[in-house]
Amino acid sequence: MAYSEELIQSLKEKGQLLRRDCIKCIGVGVAGHVGGSCSSADLVAALYFHKMKVDPKNPDWEERDYFLLSKGHVAILQYAALAEKGFFPLEDLPRCKEIGFYLQGHPHLGIPGIEAGTGSLGQGLSLGSGIALGLKLDKKPNRVYVLVGDGETDEGQIWEAAMSSSAKKLGNLCAIIDNNGLQATGAIKDRLPNEPIADKWRAFGWNVIEVDGHNMEEILTALDDAELYTDRPTAIVAHTVKGKGISFAENQAGYHNRALTQEEYDIAMEELA
Repeated sequence: MAYSEELIQSLKEKGQLLRRDCIKCIGVGVAGHVGGSCSSADLVAALYFHKMKVDPKNPDWEERDYFLLSKGHVAILQYAALAEKGFFPLEDLPRCKEIGFYLQGHPHLGIPGIEAGTGSLGQGLSLGSGIALGLKLDKKPNRVYVLVGDGETDEGQIWEAAMSSSAKKLGNLCAIIDNNGLQATGAIKDRLPNEPIADKWRAFGWNVIEVDGHNMEEILTALDDAELYTDRPTAIVAHTVKGKGISFAENQAGYHNRALTQEEYDIAMEELA
């Protein structure tokens, strides 16, 4: 499918906007997940501002598509998307992680637009698989999208969910793997290597599409192509850059979860403008 230049440009700008909102969420002096939020921003922008059917005025709309943030530590990215979409006020983002405030470090039920509490790594795909199976049994057309971290695939539960989703032929389920090559303590290849990651998903019976996770046209094409496979789930392996868009954070494992100085905050906001 051909996509208009206007759409591509608009979604690129949304990705940058989400990164900027994430920095607002983090603020100065409080640790926040800069790296994985920025690497996934273009993927989330494509979902929330183009692909998924959602209604900010009716978060529980029965015809909605479902989004599960399995790598729940990057909750600020989903909060940014939900706020920009109108689920709750943008003015609330800088209060994220404030004691007693409703926006905390991991998604939880009660926040408009959040489908499940996530962040115990490995569990989100199981939740998505269960929702997708329920929708299939009810013969509903809704789709389910799950964002998975590449480091998160260290968890055995991911592969249990991958196996069961394939066995149940969940063509309404799409896992998106943020393949940025880094986890909290360094390079994945130096800790528990997961390559060839795409072949692993194929071996579990999934349709697999590899994309540049910062190329909006490739992302949109993959999301559209995923719908063509009605007899099996799809895994989109998105090759991304940790800390994308922020010069001092790109490809730096140290910015997986880190507090920003005032200088770093100012530089990030300027670079993401």
